[in-house]
Amino acid sequence: MTVLAIPFPDIDPSAFVIPGLGLPIRWYALAYIAGLVLGWKVVAGLMARPKLWSGYPPMAPKLAEDLLTWMVAGVVLGGRLGFVLFYEPGYYLSHPLEIPMVWQGGMSFHGGFLGVVVAGLWFCRRHRLRALSVADAIALAVPFGLLFGRIANFIKPELWGRPTDAPWGVVFPVDAAQVCNGIAGQVDGFCARHPSQLYEAGLEGLVLAVILWALMAAGALRRPGLLTGVFLMGYGLSRAFVELFRQPDAQFQGPHNPLGYALQFGDWGLTMGQILSIPMVLVGLYFALRAARGAQP
Repeated sequence: MTVLAIPFPDIDPSAFVIPGLGLPIRWYALAYIAGLVLGWKVVAGLMARPKLWSGYPPMAPKLAEDLLTWMVAGVVLGGRLGFVLFYEPGYYLSHPLEIPMVWQGGMSFHGGFLGVVVAGLWFCRRHRLRALSVADAIALAVPFGLLFGRIANFIKPELWGRPTDAPWGVVFPVDAAQVCNGIAGQVDGFCARHPSQLYEAGLEGLVLAVILWALMAAGALRRPGLLTGVFLMGYGLSRAFVELFRQPDAQFQGPHNPLGYALQFGDWGLTMGQILSIPMVLVGLYFALRAARGAQP
């Protein structure tokens, strides 16, 4: 069956090449840089506005640059170790020398998130800062990085969705030699897929940013932990929902598990992304309720 679909746009994965060196700078790298730099500016700007906070900002604006350094370390180390431990522990146990090879691909958002938590707590303890208030400022910045990152996933392309016959399905170039074998969503024999990267960019990035900044404008920074809780719930629910449309993780697929469930109960199960999102939602709910009741850190 042939259906309406959108051909993948002809986008060069390299944004530009450094003259004289021939070194390509990829959109993926620019997304990381833009997200981190914008996050630094957002946090520094929030710290320079005392009226947003209850009492006074949790740290001086100049400390935001030091915080950025630890956030970068947390994202990279946590993201890589998370991928190794959550998705392919057996492979990397047999090939430990490949663990540091981040340029080969393989990063986990949930691992990066845990890395940021550890780095942030260490930073706050070192400088004797109110951790929940600092976390609220970071929560306002993270959706922008997620927006840029998911768009970069689309451009690369990677993390595409499952086959679909929806008119907005995209025929990714990686599918050029893959026949759908009777699956709904064929275009001249090739797979049209959900652009799940853009679903995530919209939900985890744009929608979550609007919600968080609207709450901030309503005075949420005066309730430490509220924005952190809303972020955790918002990301966890968004990720769990988009997993329904995202191509299953190849590491977990098999003849009796075509949907790539990491935890399977007969014909039903949970993907690894959903499993890792559940504790985020629960912890986020705790922080949001705690803040709503006016509990102080």
